[in-house]
Amino acid sequence: MDKQITQKTLQAYGAYLRREEKSAATREKYLRDAGSFARWLEGRPVTRDAVAEWKGHLLELRYAPTTVNTALAALNSLFRFLGWEDCRARFLKVQHRLFRPAERELTRRDYEALIAQAQREGRTRLALLMETICATGIRVGEVKYITLEAARAGRAEIALKGKIRTILIPGKLCRKLEKYAKKQKTASGEIFLTRSGKSLSRRQIWAEMKALCGKAGVEPSKVFPHNLRHLFATLFYKACKDIARLADVLGHSSIETTRIYLLTSGEEHRRQLEHLRLVT
Repeated sequence: MDKQITQKTLQAYGAYLRREEKSAATREKYLRDAGSFARWLEGRPVTRDAVAEWKGHLLELRYAPTTVNTALAALNSLFRFLGWEDCRARFLKVQHRLFRPAERELTRRDYEALIAQAQREGRTRLALLMETICATGIRVGEVKYITLEAARAGRAEIALKGKIRTILIPGKLCRKLEKYAKKQKTASGEIFLTRSGKSLSRRQIWAEMKALCGKAGVEPSKVFPHNLRHLFATLFYKACKDIARLADVLGHSSIETTRIYLLTSGEEHRRQLEHLRLVT
C-alpha cells in the first residue's frame, strides 16, 4: 500500500507531538516542514527516493545545511510516528562551526543599548523582560514561569520537554519584578502579560525587540529573544568555566548543545589566530 501524507495524518501527528510534550515552537516547526514536504509531493507516495529528492530540492533552493537537517529531523519524527522507518532520511554531514557570524553576535554593549532605548521610550515591560531573559538564561517560551511567587522566592520551577528544573533569579531582578508587578496591580501569577491579561507570545516579543534596533544602533540581525540566552551562556561560562554546570542551568540534556552556545565571534577567533604569531 502506498504511503500517503494527508491532512488527517498531519493532525494525528500534531496530537502525537503534544503527547510527547514538544514545545509549541517545535510542534509548529515540525508540522510546517512535514506539510511543506507533503505539498511538494503533489499526491505522490512517500518513498526513500522521494525523501532524498526533496533533500536535494532544498539544497537547490540554497537552504543552509542546518536548515535542511532540521527539516529532515521533522520528517524522521513523522516517519517514526507512522512506523515508516524505511523512509527515514539521512542528515547532511556538517562540520561543527568554529565561530558565530559577526552579524549575529549580540554583545553586552548591544544588549545595554537595547535596554537603554526601551527605557527611553518608556517601554518598561520590554526592558524588564529582556533583562529577565538575559539574567536567567531562560528560553522565551519559559517567560510564563516568571511569576510573582517566583520573584518573591528568588527562584522559578520550569517544566518543559518532560523535565523540571529550578532557575535562580538574581536579587536585584527579583526586586524589579516585584516593583513592576505592584505597579501593574498583579496580585499573583505571571508577571509579563498583555493589556488583556494574556501571556506574551514569542512573535510579539520578537517584534517589540526588533522595533528597538534602529534608534538603539544595533543591527537587526543580532536582535531576537534567543540571542539574549546566548549572551547569558557566554557570560556565565566566562565567569565559572564549567560547561556541565552551564548545561544544567540552560536545561540542556547534552553538553554538545551547550557547546554551540559558546562559539566565539569570527573576529575574536581571528584575534586568537593572530595571537599565535605563527607567520614570520
